[in-house]
Order: sequence, then structure tokens, then C-alpha cells
Amino acid sequence: MLVSLVIPVYNEIPTLAELLRRCIAVDFPKEIVLVDDCSRDGSRELLQQLAEQGVGLLGGTPKNRNEIRVLFQEQNQGKGAALRRGFAEATGDIILVQDADLEYDPRDIPRVIQPILDGEADVVFGSRFTGTPRRVLYFWHTVLNNLLTTLSNMTSGLNLTDMETCYKAFRAEVLRSVEVEENRFGFEPEITAKVARGNWRIYEVPISYHGRTYEEGKKIGWKDGVRALYVIGKYALKR
Repeated sequence: MLVSLVIPVYNEIPTLAELLRRCIAVDFPKEIVLVDDCSRDGSRELLQQLAEQGVGLLGGTPKNRNEIRVLFQEQNQGKGAALRRGFAEATGDIILVQDADLEYDPRDIPRVIQPILDGEADVVFGSRFTGTPRRVLYFWHTVLNNLLTTLSNMTSGLNLTDMETCYKAFRAEVLRSVEVEENRFGFEPEITAKVARGNWRIYEVPISYHGRTYEEGKKIGWKDGVRALYVIGKYALKR
């Protein structure tokens, strides 16, 4: 089965090339769909070179089939908007969200997609809080993450441990049944609410997490947490 990795990119030049080397080194047939959200730090130029020259530009050791597709947003719209476009362009049987930083390790992807390959799941969430190595960082981020996950579970009827995780994998038909409306980080509670409403089979698997500090480029902030609270309420009412 072909797996599409949809990667939103916004000002990730310090990590982008290494992240892509790690992606192409994982041994399964894949399509890498990169959506640049109007980066201004050199990421856009690197992706333009990648589109012209292919994976050979990155060095490293590609494994299996690796197709690269690069899309450019004409103005900065946010992660949700970039994912919406990437999902529309992806051609894989399984579609997975991958961030462009190094917080999530592509070596975990086979574990994330395995329940789908086994025919047991339609959607899989990778959980950072179920026993695998993770970097210890911000206490209040964990508190807020737990709060958002709990509120999301209360309105969706699920029992997830990590609603805000980046690693979410979908059978392609799941995403074809869902309209992504949120433009920024509100994508996470929105897609969770919508796949719960669709009665798709949802699994959760442990993943590692190598979080970064704001000095290292972390972008999500307290305003995104407030927006997530609003989005949880919004889609609960729509339910």
C-alpha cells in the first residue's frame, strides 16, 4: 500500500532537510507531499530545489519507493490550511500527518500505520503519553494538553490519551469523507470530532517524542490553546 506523508512547512530550515532524510530512510513505499505555507527563512527555496532535483539533493540512503511532491501556498494560512491542501493532493491508500521539525520520529511511522495495514483500524493516533521515551519539558503544556484531550473525549465519546498529537494516520476514504475547515492548530480537535462522528475504527499506539523549546523553534502558543477550546465546543454543538 502506498503511504502519503503530508508535511506542512513553515520556517523549518534548521530541521527540514534532516527530517526528509529520515523520512526517505524508512522502508515502505511512500509519497511525500510537502506544503510550504509561505516560509521566509529559506525553507521555500530548499523545497523548490527538491522539486527540481528530487531526493538525491538530500543525500542519505533512500529506502523503497519515494515520490516527492511540493506545493506552495501563496500566503501564510496556517497548519490546517496546509493539511487541507495536502490531503486533497495526496494519492496514497494511507495518509499520515508529519511535522517538519524533529519532534516526531519517522521511524515510528510503521508502528502508527500497522493497525490500518492489519485491517483493524481506519484511523490511528500516535500517543506521546503511553510509555515510550519523550523529552521532559513544559509542565503547563502537559496540563493544557490533558485538559484539551479530556474535553475532546467528553464531547466525542472517545478515550484518547493524546488528542493533540501530530501523528494521525487515516485510510484515504476517511479523509475523503471529511471537510477540514480549521486553518490553524484547531485542526487537531476538529479532525478528532469528525472521525468520531463518522464512527470510524480508531486506534492509538505509543510513539516517542522529542519536544523542542521555543528557542529551538516551537510555534504553538496559548492562543492556539484558547482556539482549541473553542473548536471543541464548536464541533460538539455541530454534533
